[in-house]
Amino acid sequence: MQFKQTTAAIFVCMSLLYSIHSHAQGNKPIRFDLSAVPATAQLFGEGIVSTNLYERDMAISPDGNELFYTIVSPLNYFSAIIYMQKDKQGNWSKPAVASFSGVYSDLEPAFTPDGKKLFFVSNRAISGDSAKDFDIWYVEKINGQWVNPVNIGKPVNTDANEFYPAIANNGNLYFTANYERGKGKEDIYMAKWENGKYAEPVSLDSNVNSPMYEFNAFVSPDEQIIIFTSYGRKDDKGRGDLYMSLKDASGNWRPAKNLTLINSERLDYCPFVSFDKKILFFSSEKNELKETYVGKPATYQTLIDQRNSLLNGQSNIYWISFDKVLESVK
Repeated sequence: MQFKQTTAAIFVCMSLLYSIHSHAQGNKPIRFDLSAVPATAQLFGEGIVSTNLYERDMAISPDGNELFYTIVSPLNYFSAIIYMQKDKQGNWSKPAVASFSGVYSDLEPAFTPDGKKLFFVSNRAISGDSAKDFDIWYVEKINGQWVNPVNIGKPVNTDANEFYPAIANNGNLYFTANYERGKGKEDIYMAKWENGKYAEPVSLDSNVNSPMYEFNAFVSPDEQIIIFTSYGRKDDKGRGDLYMSLKDASGNWRPAKNLTLINSERLDYCPFVSFDKKILFFSSEKNELKETYVGKPATYQTLIDQRNSLLNGQSNIYWISFDKVLESVK
C-alpha cells in the first residue's frame, strides 16, 4: 500500500513540474526586480511563481539569491517545495522541485539567519517508508547543495503535528501546534535554544495567542516582530487574517493588530519578511470568482477561462513594502 502512495506522490510531483514549466515564460530569462517593491499588495512573480496552481510559503535567502515556496496539489493531497536560484547575471532558474522534496508532503521552508540551514515541515518517515504526522526538519547547504534532511526531534516534534518554523538569531525556534495544553484551538509556540538543544516549547502570551486559531507565524531574527494568521477573532474579515505584534521596551509582546491594509475576505496567511526588512511576502486565497452571471450567462469558455485564471480561488503569493505595512499599524 505504501508503495502505491509513494508512487502516486512521485506522479503528482512530475505533474507539478510539468505545470510549473508550462507556466514559465518559454526560454525568456526570469528576472525579479526585488528593489521595485510595490506600495500596495501585488502578485509576486505573476505567471512564474504565482500561477493558477496553489502556491504558498515564500522564503528568500539572506543574500537574496535563492528562493523556496510550496505548491499544493488539489484537495491538499500532496505538497512539494519549489526551488529557484539566481545566477551571476541576475537571471533566475526555472522553478523546480527542491532536491530534498518530491516524495512525501513537504511545505513551509524557512532559512536560518546565517543562510546555512533551511528548516521545513514534512510528513516523511524518520525510518522505513511510512508517512507519519508532520514534523519540523532541516537541510544544510553543503558544496552548494541542500542535503541531509534531519528531524529536529523532541521536545519540539511530538506525535502531534508541528508547523511553520521561524528561527531567531539566537537559535530560538517558533512554530505552530494544536497541543491540548495550548491557550486556544491552535497556538504559536517558542522553544529556546539552550546549551546546544531545544528547551520545552512554551505557548506565547495572550497578546499573541487567543482562545481561537493562531498559526503561520513569521518572527524576525531579532525577535522584535511577529506576524501571524488568526481565524475567529471579532475583527477577522473572513477565513483568516494577518496580525502583527511588536515587542515593547520590556521585551513583552504588545496586543496584536489586524493588518487591514492587506487582509481580504478570504484566507490571508504565510507571512515572511525579507532579511533586509524591505518586503513582506504573504499568501492569499483572494479571487475574482463570480457567484452569478446575471445579464450575461456564463458559457463553457467562461468556465474554462475562470479555472485557468490566476485568481481562480487557489492560493497565490503577494508582496508589498514592509515600511508601508508598519506605517499602517502605527
